[in-house]
Amino acid sequence: MLIKRNQYLEHIRRFYESNLIKVLTGARGCGKSILLSQIKDELITEKKIDEDHIISINFEDVKFSKIENYIKLNDYILNQIKDDKKYYIFLDEIQHVNQFEKVLASLKATQNVSIFVTGSNSKLLSGRLATLLVGRCKEFKIMPFTYNEFIKYYEENKLQIPDKPLQNYIRFGGMPQRMDYTLEEDIKEYLKSIYYGIIDKDICNNKSKIDRETFILISKYIISNASKDFSAQNIVEYYNLNNQDNIYRKTIYRYLEKLEQACLISRVRRYDIASNRTLKQVEKQFVVDNGFMLACDDSNKIFVAHALENIVYNELLYRGYDIKIGKTYKGEIDFVVTKDGKKCFIQVAYLLSSDDVIEREFKAFESVRDQSPKYVFSLDEYDMSKNGIIHLNIEDWLLNKVDITLS
Repeated sequence: MLIKRNQYLEHIRRFYESNLIKVLTGARGCGKSILLSQIKDELITEKKIDEDHIISINFEDVKFSKIENYIKLNDYILNQIKDDKKYYIFLDEIQHVNQFEKVLASLKATQNVSIFVTGSNSKLLSGRLATLLVGRCKEFKIMPFTYNEFIKYYEENKLQIPDKPLQNYIRFGGMPQRMDYTLEEDIKEYLKSIYYGIIDKDICNNKSKIDRETFILISKYIISNASKDFSAQNIVEYYNLNNQDNIYRKTIYRYLEKLEQACLISRVRRYDIASNRTLKQVEKQFVVDNGFMLACDDSNKIFVAHALENIVYNELLYRGYDIKIGKTYKGEIDFVVTKDGKKCFIQVAYLLSSDDVIEREFKAFESVRDQSPKYVFSLDEYDMSKNGIIHLNIEDWLLNKVDITLS
């Protein structure tokens, strides 16, 4: 049971016939393979492309396990090309093929093809591939279901929407296949299997020199504390206090880079609002899906305020905004959101449950002289806008009933 991911398809359709290589990146399990299938279906049913002119390889499928290097991949594809008509080539999880970029460069230069590839590594377009194909790739970053897609999944498949759907999404996230399960223990087991699959296949694999046990301990701490203030030194002290061997700050930053490359986290920098400049230090980490926060927290608890902030960050990312953490001389603004040279500021709260909380959230903007729009997001149903600061209900915003403006 599927839904069409129109937000992505609308962007990708423009490139169906382009000789640019279409690269879909994202964490394992986020829906890249399904999206490839939807693209193939559109080519066959709407563009009337003959199925024998579609070449498709999923490198997670054992029947293709012998295609482990670029020579074998090139031979396999060329053997499928029988005439001069355009062929549409789909290569799923291509990072499993050694030096795959040579095949892409060769096919693009010598054959009448449209190439689509996916990978579970954000650095797929760096290194040799970027050198060989600079300016010849178009990347599409794929994320798990948004809350709006989560609701549509149940509606379009005529399934009963879970009780308290937003609370369900806050806790379990939007990894598409997790909706196949209903019991919490089954959902959590599935999410853990995805997490450990990413660790074993994309980070601590046979080519890696990273100690798996140490990496898991540190990565679970980072992911379960997503959207909280980050300190590498605090992690070092926490680890060294509870383990016989020591770890160092440079190792923490190396692990962060690996988590980011595996599309599990985003690392967000601070933005000094007064001086209008981005600062060098990383302020926070956000995880690609809330379900991983649950999977990596042995206490089985979710801190709703931080989980909501993580959801808002991912939704902003999905909608194409650039996001920073705002620094004022008095404190912090949760998000500085920019697009096309325009800007707004966002504070995220769970509930504006008392006068003190209302005062704290709205007062965060007090020292901000920038006249760009300012928002407070929360789950409150009543509009508490005041002093030119706009209050929005988070669920309404996630469902596109209301939206932000930038200036």
